[in-house]
Amino acid sequence: MEYRMLGKTGIDVSVIAMGCWALAGDEAWGPQDESDSIATVHAALDVGVNLFDTAEGYGDGRSEEVLGKALVGRRDRAIIATKVSGNHLSAEGVVLACERSLKLLRTDTIDLYQIHWPSRQIPLAETLRALQRLREQGKIRAIGVCNFGLLDLKDLVDLGGAESNQLPYSLLWRGIEHELQPRCQDVGMGILCYSPLAQGLLTGKFASPEDVPAGRARTRHFSKDRPLARHGEDGCEAETFAAIDEIRRICQRVGAPMAQAALAWLVAQDGVASVLAGARRPEQIEDNVRAAELDLPSEVIDALSAATARLKEALGANLDQYQGAATSRFR
Repeated sequence: MEYRMLGKTGIDVSVIAMGCWALAGDEAWGPQDESDSIATVHAALDVGVNLFDTAEGYGDGRSEEVLGKALVGRRDRAIIATKVSGNHLSAEGVVLACERSLKLLRTDTIDLYQIHWPSRQIPLAETLRALQRLREQGKIRAIGVCNFGLLDLKDLVDLGGAESNQLPYSLLWRGIEHELQPRCQDVGMGILCYSPLAQGLLTGKFASPEDVPAGRARTRHFSKDRPLARHGEDGCEAETFAAIDEIRRICQRVGAPMAQAALAWLVAQDGVASVLAGARRPEQIEDNVRAAELDLPSEVIDALSAATARLKEALGANLDQYQGAATSRFR
């Protein structure tokens, strides 16, 4: 396993992390057996994964609770990243949310405490002061953010900055490359990548747009006419599946599974500290970790980039996967 420093913290994190939302067993992922969750966390530690990303909003704390149970007796081997929700970003709310997360996680210190989404009501300065006090008290080690676009990032940097920015990034979702990725690098913030397999599209299991169930066909890749879509755009279905077909051909040529190649491509991108890949069973962790061991030649990395270049331009710089530019949650 390769490890990279997270921002300027001195904390080294595995390039493949375990995304822990599915441990909540909520309606987003379906039922999850707690014993499977604990076995999966243990398997991750055994193969060198040390970063575990969760949030108070995942199952109303259930994901944090299960992760805390799984790390009993093994806490010293893990870097815990969790998130404070948007409705808890007041000075008092941050403190109360942190205390609850510490209790559920069964730990005295959260390694990386992240703002889940920027608030448009509570001043960022108020939230950051509360986070800085928590860091001074030793209750958190480092401050991170999620879903901060260029303008939010500017405000953040003006107030002292943070160590990481967690963003949607995959071969099929490359919007951060337009401007945000280089800006994060300029200010020394590590990029944590979520949705690295684009809701399963990069596993190769779907051959056409019609094969994708409604719950997964809500992103701007798909037509506004899909039942659960709310972005109001025509979508990029032809470009998306042309790119998937080309990725599949490249992977067949080099003998690499699509999902592992997609994760390995992300690991190779500038500014990426870690790729957050979800897992519900030990064998899924093993598959994810093989991506860290997959040494793709530069010409293959370039070919994969070329395969999705047209889609990148069609989707543009709006980072919101689910809402169009007029209502994007990113700014």
